Amino acid sequence: MSTRTVDIPADVRDALRKFRFANKTETAAISIKIVKKDLVMAVDEELTDLSVEEIAEELPESSPRYVVLSHELKHPDGRISYPLILINWAPSSSPTELMTLHASSLSYFQQVAEVAKMLEVRDGAEGLTTKAVNDRLLQA
Repeated sequence: MSTRTVDIPADVRDALRKFRFANKTETAAISIKIVKKDLVMAVDEELTDLSVEEIAEELPESSPRYVVLSHELKHPDGRISYPLILINWAPSSSPTELMTLHASSLSYFQQVAEVAKMLEVRDGAEGLTTKAVNDRLLQA
């Protein structure tokens, strides 16, 4: 028997795997939400060819999401890569019950999504910027 509060169904795992291995050359994201009544995660939406700031504007202002973001990163030595980063989108205006479920499932989701770097965003669209993502990705 599983001790996890929220389940990640096969279709969400498949969508994450497909997103992870897609050959992207633009900024793209997949947004995952928790369906509270069923205690499962579901794909909310996939966003492609938008800037980080445009993606931030698309996310809900009062509901947490896990957002896996693929973003063009220009390294100091001139290399360009498209690493994945997990955005823990947790606006402070979200309902407490949903925030608790979201927080308790974060580590499990990060493990399933196979994303090492994470950026916590609690202050809405103002907190999710290209600079914030780049700064986090370039940290050792």
